Amino acid sequence: MTSRGTVFRETLLGRVRLAGEDRDHPLRLDLLVRADAVPLPRRTTRAHVTGRVRVAGRADGTEAVGDLEIAPLSRDWIRYRITFAMEDRRLTLVGHKSMSPMHPLASLTVLPYTLYENGDRVGEGTLRFPLVTGLLPFIASFRFPRAVASPASPADGHLASRWDGAPGRTEVWYTTLTDPATDSGIWLHHELVAPSDGSAAYAHGWIAVFPKDGHVEHTRFGPVPWTAHPEGFAAEDIRVRPGRLTGSAGTFTWELTESPEGPPLYTFPRWSWRRPWLPASHMLPAGRSRYSGTIRYGAGELRLDHAPGAEARIYGHGNARRWAWLHADLGGGDVLEIVAAVSMRRGLDRLPPLVFLRLHRNGRSWPRRAERSAVGWAGIGRFRADLGLPEWRVEGRAGLRRIKVTVTQPPERTLTLDYTDPDGSAAVCRNSETADAMVSLERWWGTWRREAVWRLSGTAHAEVGDR
Repeated sequence: MTSRGTVFRETLLGRVRLAGEDRDHPLRLDLLVRADAVPLPRRTTRAHVTGRVRVAGRADGTEAVGDLEIAPLSRDWIRYRITFAMEDRRLTLVGHKSMSPMHPLASLTVLPYTLYENGDRVGEGTLRFPLVTGLLPFIASFRFPRAVASPASPADGHLASRWDGAPGRTEVWYTTLTDPATDSGIWLHHELVAPSDGSAAYAHGWIAVFPKDGHVEHTRFGPVPWTAHPEGFAAEDIRVRPGRLTGSAGTFTWELTESPEGPPLYTFPRWSWRRPWLPASHMLPAGRSRYSGTIRYGAGELRLDHAPGAEARIYGHGNARRWAWLHADLGGGDVLEIVAAVSMRRGLDRLPPLVFLRLHRNGRSWPRRAERSAVGWAGIGRFRADLGLPEWRVEGRAGLRRIKVTVTQPPERTLTLDYTDPDGSAAVCRNSETADAMVSLERWWGTWRREAVWRLSGTAHAEVGDR
């Protein structure tokens, strides 16, 4: 059974005055709103908000995330709660439009608001919807896509284990995210290993927290005997289930809810997930997700509220000879996923890294076919990767577009961990959930013209591994 959701864009203009300052600053919000239902006057509809915030001289297009509560009759308001970064500060804008039948135009177009920082009031102002320039684009932006009405998400179907009991296999459920309140990165890794010698399969993994400033903290769990779970991963009291991640290991305890956003994203060809003919396959049950809940570790605690991130799945025969990985939430629903790897298989191990790159932008994935970046056309036009640390690069062209990606993993923000493959061989990964990334997308118009640029400072998730 299907129903309709709602997607629209909104621009708000105004001014802001921060505490301790004697003048206002121009403020602009460009927002993309997504709801799982069609807003009705007597219904309370909650929506997720992404976009960009511009404060003249203070923030130039910084990412904004938050939520919108549309309740014109049930609560007589449309309530906004939006978090964004300004310089080295993390601010939350809270405001609402109060519905008034006596003043319908003002009530729908004027948004008084207050700014908060760590719960303290630090500013205030008023935003207005620009009727003259904004009304037609606002109306034209409305879309009503089909939404799955059942409580289960389409992402849930990808969480069940793929392992069929054959020896020499490994399967991974991993989650990476960024806490927007503290800029901390989080990495949860859950793995099944079925040894090649036919001995009993086991489960293990780890959790790591990457503070913006400070030492990376992590702990491992397992190995423990593998126990099949019909919904996902289970190892003693550690669980990955649809919409929920829970566990306890060492000084860490965590309890998170997951809200998938968007369709699945297949980093490798879609057929490789259904038919495991390649050495491994990689995919995201949802291109991006939001996480809320609590992570406690040692003397630290993170309280997450709609933190952006993603869950990913790997199924294959073990780790590559060399590899690099990137997950970059570009804002506004856009996501970049990269896996570049040199296979362990004889013959394939002599090739340069095969690059699987998927840019999901404006509701579409590029390149159109996942294998295009890896194999090109009969080997011509493959994307290139230069793997190394602290910096690695990927670039390539498909159709009328070309992309250049530079990823930086500062040593002080990188964690080194070892893997054991099903055949007993060892591999080492160097992971950073607070990496930097520069992404440049260009389009051919008789000459190359820049189409978009994204700069991620401490919010990219990246890894480089080798033997």
